[in-house]
Amino acid sequence: MILNVSLMTVYCLDQEATRDFYVRHLGFEPRVDARMGEMRWVTLAHPNQPELELTLMTPGPPLSPEAAAFIRGQLEAGQMGGFGLRVDDCRKTHAELVSAGVEFLQEPADRPYGVEAVMRDNTGNWLVLVEKKDFNPADLG
Repeated sequence: MILNVSLMTVYCLDQEATRDFYVRHLGFEPRVDARMGEMRWVTLAHPNQPELELTLMTPGPPLSPEAAAFIRGQLEAGQMGGFGLRVDDCRKTHAELVSAGVEFLQEPADRPYGVEAVMRDNTGNWLVLVEKKDFNPADLG
């Protein structure tokens, strides 16, 4: 029986710099930083959701060389999809992150499901900040 999602991969170009970005700007906590043969295993978790860890992986094995090159290219171009972060006040969080030098692709905007803003992490992944509100899914169409 599956209990929950416990691990997500976030590709990055520099595990240490990306770990530091998520810790310093987004409030994540370091979990694991260990060597597994040639691979470095780096994980983070947010204190409000400790059961879900992000694994920071550089593009490489077990990916094929072609797949790793594609992901590196997407990261370098700032085109890699990421994930959503729920926030209590999107406009306030946006202002705090902008003042800390975080790059935003989309300013906070009202949507049927809440207020959202789109940012990039330090390695090119898009992250969506969402301040949720109750909505009717029919409002999305």
